[in-house]
Amino acid sequence: MDELPIGRRVAYWRGRRKMSQQVFADRLGKSKSWVDKVERGVRRLDKFSVLYEIADILQVDVQLLLGKDPERRTDALNCIDQVEVQEIRAALERYDSMSAYFDAAPFPPPLADMRKAVNHAWLTYQYGRYGMLTRALPKLLRDAQAADAGYRGDEGREAAHLLGQVYQIASSVLRKLGECELAWLAADRSMAVAQRADDQLLAGIATTRVCNALVAMGRPRPALELNVTIANRLAPGGGNEASPARLSVYGMLLLQGAMAAARIGDSATVGDLINGAQEAATLLGGDHNHYWTSFGPTNVELHRAAAAVELGDGGRAVEVHRQRIQEPAFNALLPERRAHHLLDIARGFAQIGDVANAGEMLLRGDRLAPSEIRCRPIAHEAMSDILRRTRGAPPSLIAELAEHMGVGV
Repeated sequence: MDELPIGRRVAYWRGRRKMSQQVFADRLGKSKSWVDKVERGVRRLDKFSVLYEIADILQVDVQLLLGKDPERRTDALNCIDQVEVQEIRAALERYDSMSAYFDAAPFPPPLADMRKAVNHAWLTYQYGRYGMLTRALPKLLRDAQAADAGYRGDEGREAAHLLGQVYQIASSVLRKLGECELAWLAADRSMAVAQRADDQLLAGIATTRVCNALVAMGRPRPALELNVTIANRLAPGGGNEASPARLSVYGMLLLQGAMAAARIGDSATVGDLINGAQEAATLLGGDHNHYWTSFGPTNVELHRAAAAVELGDGGRAVEVHRQRIQEPAFNALLPERRAHHLLDIARGFAQIGDVANAGEMLLRGDRLAPSEIRCRPIAHEAMSDILRRTRGAPPSLIAELAEHMGVGV
C-alpha cells in the first residue's frame, strides 16, 4: 500500500468500502470525473483539507492515504496492526442509530445472518484466533450497527442485543492486544446498547468488559467498585431467580472484581469475592458458557490463581494450578481460557524463580492458542523476563518462540 500513488490508495479504500465512484463523488461534493482523475493520477491531491474530508468519508486515518501506515508489528499470525486498528476505530465512531432516529436506515441486514455472524465471532475469540477476528470486526461492527438502526420492536431489541455482543467481542480482543482506550469505548457502548436490548444480564457482562478495560488502563479501584455494585444488583435471591445465566453473569462480576482488588493489593477483598463466586459456581453445578462467560468451578480456580499472580504470590498461584485444577475439567475449557491460564502460571513460576517451568507454560499455551501468547503485550513481558533470567542460551524451543514473538533478550 505504501508504494502506491495516493490516487490508487483512495481507489483501494473506496473499493474496500464497497462504494462506487458516483456515490463517493456525491458524498465528497465532487463530480465522478474528478474522482476518476484523482484515482488515475491525472489530478493531484495537494490540499490537506480535501485529504481529511476523503479520509473521513472512507473512514480511515489520513496517514493511510499518505502511505504512512506503520509496518505490521507481528509475525505470520497477523495479530492486529494499525490498519485494522483504524478500521475498527472508524466503525466504533459510527452513530447509525442516531441517524436512523431522523431517517430510518434502509435494508438492514437479516437478523438470522447477524446471529450466525455474532456466534462465529464469539467462537473465533474463544478459540484464540485474534488475527482472524480483528480482520472481521470492522464489517461485523458496521453490519450490527446497521441492524440496530434498522429494526424496531422485538426485532429492534434483538438487533440491539446482537450489537451489544459485538461491542463486547471488540472490547475483549482489543484489550488483549493492548488497545485499551478503544476497548473501553467498545465496552462502554455495549453497556448503553444493553439498556435498549432490555437485558440486565447483557448489561451485567458488559460491565465486566468496562471494568477490564479500566484495570488495563491503570484504574482498578473504580473497576472494583463498579463490578461489586452491579453484582449486588444482579445477585440471585430476593426478586432475582437463580437461573444458570444469572449465576454465570453474577459469578463473573465477582471474579472480575477480585482481579481488580488484586491489582490494588487488597487480598482480603480478593478472597471474599472469589469465595462468593465459588458459591455461585457450586449452585450452577458445573462449567458452562452462558453469555459466553465460560463460568463454573474451574474458571473460579483459574481466577484464584490469576489473582495470586497479581498479588505477587507466584507460589500460591502454582499451588492452585497443581492442586485445585482438575485436568479433565481444565481440558474441556475452550482454548482461550486454557492458554490465558497457562500465561498466568508462567508469570507465577517466574515470580518464584522457576524460569524453566515458566517457559514450559508459555510453550503449552502457544500450542493451544498461539495468538494468546504471541500477540499479547503481557506475554511479551513474560518472555522477556524469562530470557533475562535464563543462564546461558535459552532452550531451543523457547528461543524459537521468542523469535516468533519478536522478543529479544
